[in-house]
Amino acid sequence: MDFDVEVHFRAVERSVSSLKRDGKLARAVTLVRGYSTTIKDLWDVLTHAERIPRWFLPISGKLELGGRYQLEGNAGGRITACEPPSHFALTWEFGGDVSWVEARLTDDGARGARLALTHTALDSEHWEEYGPGAVGVGWELAAAGLALHLAQPTAPKPDEAALVTSREGKAFVAGSSEGWRQAAVASGADPDAARVAAERTAAFYTGESV
Repeated sequence: MDFDVEVHFRAVERSVSSLKRDGKLARAVTLVRGYSTTIKDLWDVLTHAERIPRWFLPISGKLELGGRYQLEGNAGGRITACEPPSHFALTWEFGGDVSWVEARLTDDGARGARLALTHTALDSEHWEEYGPGAVGVGWELAAAGLALHLAQPTAPKPDEAALVTSREGKAFVAGSSEGWRQAAVASGADPDAARVAAERTAAFYTGESV
């Protein structure tokens, strides 16, 4: 598989912020990436039940405002906002925890369209252990898969498990983890704690020891 680590790594803008959600401390992880397609097509590939499995995971449910969805082997939840072709939001319910995902799409003119995806979760021990890369790396892998699909719509979906254990995949995960470490430090995180969290995250995705 043709996977250019540097191209995918440099295509992403990463940021981390702290906020209040339901009166509690929460952390927001935001990924921004541009795609060589129209905003209408980007919306379709992100929200159409037949297209989502080609770059992400099989999905079931009602993909409409107020409907519930379920990703195979992963999260489910409720769609809380739907404003085609620029904005949708949903709850992300997994393992007894609830977090929130929001996507905003913008027209980038001749360069295509841009996706800004924000995943917000309440502060927790999981955050302290893994930091923003816990969700950031996963979404970055999905964003890369989306780019591959848009570039070659009829090509088979890459095997993510095989990718992250390949030489290119390990390099990508390491780079992504480092990128989220830098974003965490820029947001005010302790540098040593951010480094340890990034190492744990990279090890989790590649199956290697810290």
